[in-house]
This record gives sequence, C-alpha cells and structure tokens, in this order.
Amino acid sequence: MTNAVKPLFAAALMASTALAGLPAAADAVSGAKAFAAEAAKPNPPWTGPASGPAAQTGKTIVYVSADQRNGGALGVSEGVKEAASAIGWEVRVIDGQGSVSGRSSAMQQAIALQPDGIILGTVDANEQAEAIRQAAAAGIRIVGWHSTASAGPSQTHPIFTNITTDPLEISRAAASLAVADSNGTAGVVIFTDSAYEIAIAKSDAMAGIINACEGCRILSVEDTPLAEASTRMPPLTNALLQRYGGDWTYSLTINDLPYDFMAPALISAGMPQDGQPRNISAGDGSEAAFQRIQQNFYQYATVAEPLNLHGWQAVDEMNRAFAGEADSGFVVPVHLFTPDNIQEDGGASLSYDPGNGYRDVYRGIWGVD
Repeated sequence: MTNAVKPLFAAALMASTALAGLPAAADAVSGAKAFAAEAAKPNPPWTGPASGPAAQTGKTIVYVSADQRNGGALGVSEGVKEAASAIGWEVRVIDGQGSVSGRSSAMQQAIALQPDGIILGTVDANEQAEAIRQAAAAGIRIVGWHSTASAGPSQTHPIFTNITTDPLEISRAAASLAVADSNGTAGVVIFTDSAYEIAIAKSDAMAGIINACEGCRILSVEDTPLAEASTRMPPLTNALLQRYGGDWTYSLTINDLPYDFMAPALISAGMPQDGQPRNISAGDGSEAAFQRIQQNFYQYATVAEPLNLHGWQAVDEMNRAFAGEADSGFVVPVHLFTPDNIQEDGGASLSYDPGNGYRDVYRGIWGVD
C-alpha cells in the first residue's frame, strides 16, 4: 500500500457503521441480504414531484461535463439535451476531458457564453469553487449532478441544488451485496478517487458496511484517478492479484469506469469471467457495465442511476431556479442490477431507465404536453 493511500485506508477502517438503518454487527449478514434483495426489486411507481412552475421560456444552458468518457456524465448530458428540447431551451455541452485544467477551461468557456444556467456534470464543486463563484456572480444559475457529496442545495457553494441518488444508500447497496453474496466472508478491495468529495464519501460508506461484517475484511483501499483508469488499472490489478491472491474475492468501486480496464489483467491471470474477484460498482450504470453484467463478464453488479431521468430532473430543477422557486427535493431510490435482474428496468437496453412515466410527468409540470 502506498503512502498516499494509507490515510484513506485508515479513514475507511474508521468509517462509521451507524448509517441509517444499518444492522448491528451480529446481524450484518442478514441485514445485508435483506437490503440487497430490496434494492434489486423493480422500481416502485413515480415518487418525484407532481407540480412545479411552468416552462420558463427563451433560456440557454450549458452542460459542463467533467469527462464525457465517463458513462455517468455522458448519460446525464443526453437526458439534459432531451429535456431541454422538450421545454424549448438551447443547450450546449462542453467536455472537461478528464483533467483539472480541462474542467477549469470548460467552466471558463461556459461562463464566457453568458448562459442563463450551467449544469455541472460530475464537476466537483470544491475543485471548481472559484469558477462556480464567478458564474453565480455573473447571474448564472447553477445545478449540479454529483458535484457535492449529498443531494439538495449546497450550504458551501452557490449551487441551487445537487442531483444524485443518495450516495450513502448507493454505497450501502453495493457493499451489502458483497456481504450478502459472500455470506459474510468477503475479502474486499475498494477503489476510490480522492479528487472527488463524493467519491470519498462513497468509499468510506462502503468501508463502513464491510467493517460491520465480522467475517469480512478490507484488504486495501486504492486511491487511483478515474481520469487515468485506462493506464493505471491494468498494472494495479496485476499487483493486487500478486499481493492478495485468492483472498481478494470482491471489488467495490465508486463507479463503473475502473472495470472498463480490469478484464485484460484478469484474463491474463486465468481468472474465470464469472468467478472471483466479483466486481461490484456503486454507480453509475454505464452501457459497458450493463453489457458486462449481462454476460457475467468480470462485473457482477452495479447500483445504476437513472441517468436520463437525472438529466430531465436537472432541467426541471433549473426551471425552478429560473422561476424563483425552491428545489423539488426529489431523490431517486437506489436500484441494484445483477445478472438475475439485468433484463428489467431498461437493463435489456443497456441503461437504467425506469418505466414510471417521468417524461410525461415533467412535460405536464412544464405545461408543454
């Protein structure tokens, strides 16, 4: 374990297990099984807003993506474009290309366009705090997706609201599956990225669930940049296999991207595609992840987010901001995809797209039927 990772590993080992509804250690396995089973059920009917302001007309928005190679940021951008077309707004997408400098440049380009609003696509609010302040000072309304560690309005940054499925519930679902599937014997490697506040919150929460399981063990917490996953994951996977061998039975990641680059190393090591380590992701449900889970090919599960729905929600929240109203307070319930249910809830089409009529609901709220 590198020195850079040791503080994260220590924090993970000390992560609180007192999450909402978390069972006591003696009951950890049965509690994890019950929670994972509930999260894998088909989503309930629409639980989001039923009313709100009519469409504010003539607006221009910019979607600033942290990295359009990230399936989550890309998927939300598609939803934003679809919703913007429905409400009658102009939208432009600017790609931060996976680097701090790229994201900073993208934010400055967005501000220079003088839009009415900016939607942050997994752009970390702490990293881009000064640019966000500049945008707000220019009268630009800001909505985030995965920009802070929790859903709702930011108390630190001038962000009207941040959209995310509850990251602690996402983490609980992913880690609970590892506990449940292993019957309380998981040997876990957790992958995170300390550049993102939400990533640390998620990896710490997953560590808390694993630590609550008496027979489970965290082998390592690996801090590796998502933007460098293509180059870092192959050698890191080899190193972890050499270090832990058969003790490494489950992987937990903050999103699907690291698994895009693990398979070659696992194949070279002779690991069966449906065997261990079983790879479980705490978001976002990329197309590649759905393909892997359908084929049981080096990924066992993802806690997918409804990316297209979140794009529509981002436009609705922006419309509420333009109208001078409060945010909706809507947080989508978690949903866990495994090989057993991958064909449901949009999984057959390689995405999580709930069949709860959300497009018609939002069109009705905006009065653009």
